[in-house]
Amino acid sequence: MAAPLELSCWGGGWGLPSVHSESLVVMAYAKFSGAPLKVNVIDNTWRGSRGDVPVLTSEDNIVSQPAKILNFLRKQKYNADYELSAKQGADTLAYIALLEEKLLPAMLHTFWVESDNYFSVTKPWFASRIPFPLSLILPGRMSKGALNRILLTRGEPPLYHLREVEAQIYRDAKECLNLLSNRLGTSQFFFGDTPSTLDAYVFGFLAPLYKVRFPKVQLQEHLKQLSNLCRFCDDILNSYFRLSLGAFSCVNRNQQQIAFGEVYSHDSTT
Repeated sequence: MAAPLELSCWGGGWGLPSVHSESLVVMAYAKFSGAPLKVNVIDNTWRGSRGDVPVLTSEDNIVSQPAKILNFLRKQKYNADYELSAKQGADTLAYIALLEEKLLPAMLHTFWVESDNYFSVTKPWFASRIPFPLSLILPGRMSKGALNRILLTRGEPPLYHLREVEAQIYRDAKECLNLLSNRLGTSQFFFGDTPSTLDAYVFGFLAPLYKVRFPKVQLQEHLKQLSNLCRFCDDILNSYFRLSLGAFSCVNRNQQQIAFGEVYSHDSTT
């Protein structure tokens, strides 16, 4: 019998199985590839050591970061890309890099830096799932980490200040969304009728931006004008998560087999 696969991750809200992009990427890929994951959701009774989330455990293996988790699943014969050509595989890597470079900074800003969104939505949501007293400290640390990541990657000449960086990252993000919309067109998925790694990544990035209710919705409004991307997210939610949304939000409340970590800590391999 194959070793059980357990995914420790942030939980859901707003009709999503998780509000955390990295967790959603892994959840979606597991659904697409048929990997039988047991999902352990962080809640405010969690106790554990610090680390990256999501985390996949299987016997003696502990794997973090989406790219590494997906590679591990492929080695276990759970492969959502077996029908892709070499060119489609190369396109997958290129589009994932585009998401990381062009869309991620604006998502970090939307969730963690934009003050109205952070104080009314992001901070309360994450704090409610972090044990006291970390709930008083860690959301602020995560917000500072997001800001530092934005400035580190985008605060280069001639963009030195946050206001200048903010304008540029939202322009880049909207351009990225337009490119994704044009690439998807009227297809169900990015490479036809079967979902793949690229679909998991795009869904993981777009679904929280699409569904979470923010007071400041600059990028969200742009996404909602791209009806095929919204349909893409809705179709995946309805087809792959409709029967399990409730379970994802409450499963294994007493099982804290988790290593806690910084949100959106993407590694360069993704």
